Order: sequence, then structure tokens, then C-alpha cells
Amino acid sequence: MSVETVVCLITTANPEEGVQIARALVSEGLAACVNIVPRVRSIYRWKGELCDDEEALLLVKTQRHRVEPLIQRVKALHSYSVPEILALPVQAGSEDYLRWVGECVGTEGRP
Repeated sequence: MSVETVVCLITTANPEEGVQIARALVSEGLAACVNIVPRVRSIYRWKGELCDDEEALLLVKTQRHRVEPLIQRVKALHSYSVPEILALPVQAGSEDYLRWVGECVGTEGRP
């Protein structure tokens, strides 16, 4: 089961935007749980400029078959034209927790 579980990293402009996106993802069954880290400092290059901004970080627990619809939903809600959305596979974890994630977002092939 752990092979199917993924953690998505998503940055948002602020914690309030993070809450809006997190609530949508969980209520729509695209994520089992979203942790919001309210203050992260991001240093990156955008349109040739070096940027240094405070953002919020979402840690989203879901399954691989939910990643594409999750990406589309985040893009629809996000204020950035190119939001950071990265899906990382979970190699191992508490089987009880991984089972719960699967129950929340549905198993492969189910909505």
C-alpha cells in the first residue's frame, strides 16, 4: 500500500490561501490530510529575477491516482500562475496510517 501513497509539496502565497486549498482538497476527497506550515522562506528565480519571499507550505497526503486531479484543482484555486506542486512517493510508513489515507481518497480505480 505504501507504494500508492504520495506526499505533495505545495507552496502558497500565505497561510490563508493554504487553508482554502487544503479545505477544498480534503472535502473533495483529493487528499486525506493537509498540514500547513505557515512560514517558510523561499529563495528562487522567477522571470530572470532573484526572489526571496515568505510563503506557506502544504504537506498533502494522498495516493498516486489522485495526483493529476489534485494538480488541476490546485491550479484552479491558486494565485500563482505556476504553483509549486511536487508529488513524492512514500516508501514506507505506518500501515494503519497508509490504510487510512487510502480509505479517505479511494483506492485505485475508484472515485
